Amino acid sequence: MNARIGITLQQTPGQMIRTSDAATLSKELVRVRGITLALFEAYEAAKALDVPQGDEFNPPLWELGHIGWFQQWWIGRNQQRHMGTACDPEHARLPCPHLQAAHHGDDWYNSSTVHHARRWELPLLDSQAAKAYLQATLAQTLQCLNQAGKSDDDLYFYRLVLLHEAMHIEAAVYMAQALQQRIELPAGSIDTINSIAFRADSMPAISRFSIKNTSWKLGSPEVGFSFDNELSGQTAKLAAFEIDAKPVRWEQYLEFVQATQHALPRYLRKASAGYENLQFGQWLALDLQTSAVHLSWHDAQAYCLWAGRRLPSEAEWEYAAISESSFAWGDVWEWTSSDFQPYDGFQAHPYRDYSEPWFGSRKVLRGACAATLPIMRNPRYRNYFTPERTDIYAGFRTCAL
Repeated sequence: MNARIGITLQQTPGQMIRTSDAATLSKELVRVRGITLALFEAYEAAKALDVPQGDEFNPPLWELGHIGWFQQWWIGRNQQRHMGTACDPEHARLPCPHLQAAHHGDDWYNSSTVHHARRWELPLLDSQAAKAYLQATLAQTLQCLNQAGKSDDDLYFYRLVLLHEAMHIEAAVYMAQALQQRIELPAGSIDTINSIAFRADSMPAISRFSIKNTSWKLGSPEVGFSFDNELSGQTAKLAAFEIDAKPVRWEQYLEFVQATQHALPRYLRKASAGYENLQFGQWLALDLQTSAVHLSWHDAQAYCLWAGRRLPSEAEWEYAAISESSFAWGDVWEWTSSDFQPYDGFQAHPYRDYSEPWFGSRKVLRGACAATLPIMRNPRYRNYFTPERTDIYAGFRTCAL
């Protein structure tokens, strides 16, 4: 995806989709489903359906079935879909009309109950059946949406399944990179997936911002759609601080590596003519002015210690991203110093496993990356991963008092 720079004082697509009407949601559901199927077919063409078992991976056939199942579970089979966040997640669902009796969708594709390692052992739908299932569930969803009301409650689950599918598309790109699969996609499906550059077309001339003492209300506005971990927010008192205008670049990070003998990041090597990075199975010359990526939280911490800086908190990051028009974000996810914890007044939404199981075990990342669909790009969105992860497109920026 092309990085979006200078977007903090106007709405991003990821902010607009959260208040979009049924007609817009319908178009986006169709468009994103097309990307999902194109990406899966790219895996097929690369003969990459049999992925090794690992914490960073899922079988592509399981992913495909899960996306269709999740959409149908929360919409087509959900008798309380009009209730939004007041929906009882345990209520009896309608039967699934699109899977034969021998195909136990709830036993295969429910990520809340199907242990990760077991996903490689299941007798999943084959490729053609899985694709047909996705087409059928989409048609059912669009029919339901055509009959839905206009309130935020009426449209809550349509927005949820749309953003859920966008997350799985991004995860599939991570997996292709981790497997070093050179996948080719039809034009217009995912921009530059085979040549993600991690470079903004234009960067601000200013290098750092100085922020005065202030307070900031974290969290999303209580209109439209929000993830449960974004509500109800809390007010953070921010002492004066200085923050980078853009993420740390390779030129800066490799200076740290050379000075400290810190291990080279994943997918990077020293070559005779400089550094090279591995992108989807191909070694390419490294552009030192692009944002450093595939870094763990520990890598970011080590750099900050060496540089006499620190990672920003998520409150500092969010304030700067929204208040400073030249704050460049969007080419890499950015580690923050903050643990992933609930905001004051947290109440889990019906998809119970989205946030609550992960509180306290992960770090918050903010921003977006080159593989993030535009509808997911939102300066208030809280991403979260365990601090050792390097497969995700994550970098960082520094901060100081």
